[in-house]
Amino acid sequence: MSMHNNLKQISISSIGAMALAVSGASLAYELELGDTTASIYGYAKLDVIYDFDNELGDTVDRSAPRLDGEEGSNGHFSMHARESRIGFGTSTPVAGSNLETTIEGDFYGDGSAFRLRHAYGEWNSLLAGQTWTNFAGFVSSTPLISFTGPTGRPAVERQTQIRYTSGDFSVSLENPADQGGQVSAPGAKSQLPDVTLRYTETEGAFRYSVSGVARHLEFDTAGLETPASQDSALGWGLGVEAALQVSDALTLRGALTHGDGIGGYNQGNPQIAPAFATDDGELETIEATGGTLGASLAVGPGAFNVAYSRITADLDENPAFATGDKAYEAAWINYLWSPEQSERITYGIEANWNKRETVNNREGDASRVQAMVMYSF
Repeated sequence: MSMHNNLKQISISSIGAMALAVSGASLAYELELGDTTASIYGYAKLDVIYDFDNELGDTVDRSAPRLDGEEGSNGHFSMHARESRIGFGTSTPVAGSNLETTIEGDFYGDGSAFRLRHAYGEWNSLLAGQTWTNFAGFVSSTPLISFTGPTGRPAVERQTQIRYTSGDFSVSLENPADQGGQVSAPGAKSQLPDVTLRYTETEGAFRYSVSGVARHLEFDTAGLETPASQDSALGWGLGVEAALQVSDALTLRGALTHGDGIGGYNQGNPQIAPAFATDDGELETIEATGGTLGASLAVGPGAFNVAYSRITADLDENPAFATGDKAYEAAWINYLWSPEQSERITYGIEANWNKRETVNNREGDASRVQAMVMYSF
C-alpha cells in the first residue's frame, strides 16, 4: 500500500471527533434482503490517556485547564472505550432512486450509555432526520485521536433537520434548540428553524466549502415570575473551509468561522448561548470568531498530523459572564498508522495542549498524551 493510500485510509477511518463514521468506507458488511442491501459497520476503540496537569475528562473539556495560581493535583491516568461505535444502513430502490437510511450510535451517553449519533433517511436528494449540521463541510478536518477536536471551524455537530441537496449545493432547516444553543435569558424560545446553506467544490488538488447560517433569536417572559419583557434578534454565521493536496504525501487544511449570534455553530464557542438579555430587557447577540490550521504528511506506514485552533467570544458587555471563558486555544501532533495490509486496524499516539482565557484576563493551560487502538468492522 502506497504512502498516499495509507494517508487516505487514515483520513477515512473515523479518527476522533472528525470521524466520518466508517459508513462511507468499504469496511461495512453487507447483506441482501430482497431489494434492500443492509450493512453494518463500526469499530471498537481503546483510548489511553495521561493528563500532565489536572484531569481533562474522557473527551477534552475545554473549560477544564486550571487557571494560573490555582491549587490542584497533577498527573492523571485513565483508559476508556466509550468512542466505540456501531451503525446500520440500508439502501432500497424506490421509484427510480435509492432510499438510503442510517442509524448509528456510540457510548458517550450518561454513564457510558448508548448514545444516538445519526438517524436519518435520504431519497431523491431530500434528507430527513438527525445527522451532521449542513453548516459543516468537513473539508478542514485533520485526523486526530482527540474526540473533542479543533475549535473555530464550522461546527462538526449532529442535529435534527430536513435538507435538500442539488449537486454541490445544499440547504437545510435545522432544530434551533440543539447544537446552536439557546438565548441566555428567562423565557428563551424558538419560533423558527435555523436555516443553513453550504456549497462545496473541488478544483484539481484544491477543495473548499463555504457555508452560512441564519437564526431567529427570541425571549419572552410573559407569564413568568419576572418583569414582563420580550425581544428578538437575527443571529448569523459564515464559515469557510479549504484543503490543498500539495503532493501525494502532503495535505494542508484550514478554516475560518465568524458570526454574531452564531452560538454553537462556531465549533468550541466559549459561550454557546447566541445572545443574552440586558438589564434594559433588550436582546444582545454575542460575536464569536475562530479558525484552525492543519497538515497531514504521509510517512512510513502512516501519517503525521498537526493542527492548531483558536476561538474567541465577545463577552465583555455582559456582567453575567464576568468570570466566564472568552477564548480557547489548542494544538495537536500525532502519528497514526496501520499494519501492512491491515486497513481494519489503526494505532496512534498524540500530544495535545489546551489553553483557556477568562473575561477577567486570567489564563490556564493543560497538556495530555493520548494513545489509541482501533479495530474496525
